[in-house]
Amino acid sequence: MPSRTTCTRAAVTAAVAALCALSAAPAAADTRPWSAAPAPGGTRGPGAEDRSSFFLEGGPGTVIEDRLTVVNPGGRARTVALRGTGPWIALAARRVTVPPRTRADVPLTVTVPAGTAPGDRHAAVVATGDGLRIRVPMAVRVSGPALPALTVEHVRVSGTGGAAVIRYALVNRGNTTLAPRLTIRAKGHFGEVLNRVARGVPAELAPGSAVRLTEKWPDAPRLDPVEVRITARAPGAAPATASGSYTPLPWLLPSVLTGLGLAGAGAAGRLLVRRRRGRPGVGAPA
Repeated sequence: MPSRTTCTRAAVTAAVAALCALSAAPAAADTRPWSAAPAPGGTRGPGAEDRSSFFLEGGPGTVIEDRLTVVNPGGRARTVALRGTGPWIALAARRVTVPPRTRADVPLTVTVPAGTAPGDRHAAVVATGDGLRIRVPMAVRVSGPALPALTVEHVRVSGTGGAAVIRYALVNRGNTTLAPRLTIRAKGHFGEVLNRVARGVPAELAPGSAVRLTEKWPDAPRLDPVEVRITARAPGAAPATASGSYTPLPWLLPSVLTGLGLAGAGAAGRLLVRRRRGRPGVGAPA
């Protein structure tokens, strides 16, 4: 019968062998045939610690230079097509062929036209090949005074009761990217009937862009006319407010008012007849 020491040594030997087998096993490889990203510094390939997007800054009339890196980790050459989504971007090559297990750096320039207003612009470099499409985002900040400005426009309510929907537009009229936050309030004859943070608002709104938004209002009042007020706020920008009126069941109100008027007239007529009949000699036969 083997001793306890022999068994322990056998167990340790087996554990060491298992660890060696795990360390010798190949690591999970990137299944993508190639990758594209802003070029890193030095000669090494791009990694997780490098830039995932371009951020460039310059004044009107300047030319900004950078590079895109395409990495081919596979065993055969890869051909990748390149293009910029913005009119300011110029690539040194529209197509690049990368040999196996190498990388290619493609220079690019961004020309900011003279007279361009300060603010943020957004574009991208798109690389396609072998059924793969990679979009590398690019933000270009044109230097100059920042002018954040946000507006709320065209507030209206459609539908009634449980089908009521608030519709409005949110517009960035400044020259900087904004992170808006909106609140919606509604007040009628009987007090406040709505007060909440708006849903579906984009996390960022680029300069000059506009979005049309809707807000469901299932518990809207069915008889009380109200004013819906929307207030937008963003860091650095002055608050913006816009409002719209909401009259539920507008076809019913004239009928109600007419009925009340007729009822009032009828009551007044009956009261007048009673008073005339109550006077001595009034209404008696001659």
